[in-house]
Amino acid sequence: MEEAFSSGWIIDIILALMAVEAVGLIILRRVLGRGPSVLELLVSLAAGLCLMLALRVALTGGAWQAIALALAASLVVHVTDLRLRWLRRTCAPDETT
Repeated sequence: MEEAFSSGWIIDIILALMAVEAVGLIILRRVLGRGPSVLELLVSLAAGLCLMLALRVALTGGAWQAIALALAASLVVHVTDLRLRWLRRTCAPDETT
């Protein structure tokens, strides 16, 4: 198990599972006709993807600059995700009445 972490392949497995999750959720949206838009879904998953990439670089002894870049990208994507959610909430009809 130590090798799985020190080599970073545990993160590769997690990233593959995230890709399967994205495909599954996109298919589910197309079948059901409801749920988050494809853009919202991908932006939400992208924040986690960037964090996983930062973790992979750290586990494998990569450069601190690569870790910082992945973390900064995660922040940008996270703020984008929040903005999309905020816009969706303000554009949705009032559900309290």
